[in-house]
Amino acid sequence: MASPSSGFWPFGAEEGSAAAESPGTARAWCQVAQKFTGGIGNKLCALLYGDAEKPADPGARAAPGAAEPRPSCPACTCDKKPCGCRRADVNYAFLHSTDLLPACNGEAATLSFLQDVVDILLQYVVKSFDRSTKVIDFHYPNELLQEYNWELAEQPQTLEEILLNCRTTLKYAIKTGHPRYFNQLSTGLDMVGLAADWLTSAANTNMFTYEIAPVFVLLEYVTLRKMREMVGWPGGCGDGIFSPGGAISNMYAMLIARFKMFPEVKEKGMAAIPRLVAFTSEHSHFSVKKGAAALGIGTDIKMPNGFVPFLVSATAGTTVYGAFDPLIAIADICKKYKIWMHVDGAWGGGLLMSRKHKWKLNGVERANSVTWNPHKMMGVPLQCSALLVREEVSPKILAALVLSDILLLTVLDVFFICVTVTLFFLFSLKGTTGFEAQIDKCLELAEYLYNKIKNREGYEMVFDGKPQHTNVCFWYIPPSLRSMEDNEERMSRLMKVAPVIKARMMEYGTTMVSYQPLGDKVNFFRMVISNPAATHQDIDFLIDEIERLGQDL
Repeated sequence: MASPSSGFWPFGAEEGSAAAESPGTARAWCQVAQKFTGGIGNKLCALLYGDAEKPADPGARAAPGAAEPRPSCPACTCDKKPCGCRRADVNYAFLHSTDLLPACNGEAATLSFLQDVVDILLQYVVKSFDRSTKVIDFHYPNELLQEYNWELAEQPQTLEEILLNCRTTLKYAIKTGHPRYFNQLSTGLDMVGLAADWLTSAANTNMFTYEIAPVFVLLEYVTLRKMREMVGWPGGCGDGIFSPGGAISNMYAMLIARFKMFPEVKEKGMAAIPRLVAFTSEHSHFSVKKGAAALGIGTDIKMPNGFVPFLVSATAGTTVYGAFDPLIAIADICKKYKIWMHVDGAWGGGLLMSRKHKWKLNGVERANSVTWNPHKMMGVPLQCSALLVREEVSPKILAALVLSDILLLTVLDVFFICVTVTLFFLFSLKGTTGFEAQIDKCLELAEYLYNKIKNREGYEMVFDGKPQHTNVCFWYIPPSLRSMEDNEERMSRLMKVAPVIKARMMEYGTTMVSYQPLGDKVNFFRMVISNPAATHQDIDFLIDEIERLGQDL
């Protein structure tokens, strides 16, 4: 937690103090947030306080949860809707959700409550980028369960308790936007993406038809077409659909491929068609195997003699090594044998934005379908995955895709709301050149890390050669193991190093990076960089921290 002298808390207020929660401090938070949000910060402040009247003196309103009684919900008498007046003097200890809109005279309480929620969120956002704060304030489950009451009761909580829960939730949440959080493929916190997420939550609609979501449906159509253009399909031809995640997108591709080859499977089932087989590499994502199980194809196929190949799933960016399959050679084989070619670009698809790195996906334009997850590398909030299909898919095929007859994927009728508006806003704000700069920076940082440790004492690379993506896989070798022969005992001891260092990272809260074994390789660190907030300073810090935490092992 930053000290008052750091200038992090406006007016030198301590976290949780009345001054830190006052309207004046909240306005100061808006001003701080503007450094990260630009024009969005101005708009948030205008939304919170209006253009005409400034909030009262910080001492005029106590912090949410103060003990002294006050009027519970004075009604506003202004004629403007929504109200632009300063916040009402509200005591949340006496209010419940039933006192908020659409309750009669609930506007003042609603605006005040939501403004306080926004204040909490803005504080968390700013702290996420502060390197002096922890990535995580780690507590074991039993500690959190004992310290806080998480039970769901019959009686409703007060709004004061809800605000406390908001603060508690964020206090113990991992700051995935922190510049030193490297644990997952999807890291970072994009301000425009965050604002767009708030927008879609406020709209609270789905996208079954144009009738109920006219703008959102059109934005999805435009966004998916742009993504197909980036794949290399002329004019963005084809179709597409957003899904809850890359695993679902890959399974949808398998469904389409099977239906394309054997349309009778929808009505007659698997018994009416030959035994099918799909091909993929041993480093492909687990979702391909899971999809084969869900579709009734099976996963334990050792000798597929007499089986009918219906799909080849190539990978553009494996999740562990960041490797890319040879897409051109695979496309040649699929064309020769008339097999559906799918490219799982969930992790590597973002490189299509980069003129420097998109060559790694050469041949993707020949695929029949592509999975692409914009929440990886592009900064779109979780979850956002798209399945893109080269040819225009008929409603009949798409009906089979979701095992339903109600889906019509046309310009005006779209299923699955994901983060259409978020991705559209990010495209609009950054353009392809903005995404390109962001992605190139992450890849440059990965190369910087690789060059720093490849010949550094105490480090061994898991595989030879420069990484193709931002995945940098390595072992840290403590001093006690550096002179040992490469035998079973050394591997047994090395296997325990990464887990201990990771546990210490969590305890101190300084940084986070994942580890795992793979095949005959014992636990190693899998460093990935997808957070545009990270810098060379953060990479240097990670190296120093691993050495500090692992010297005595």
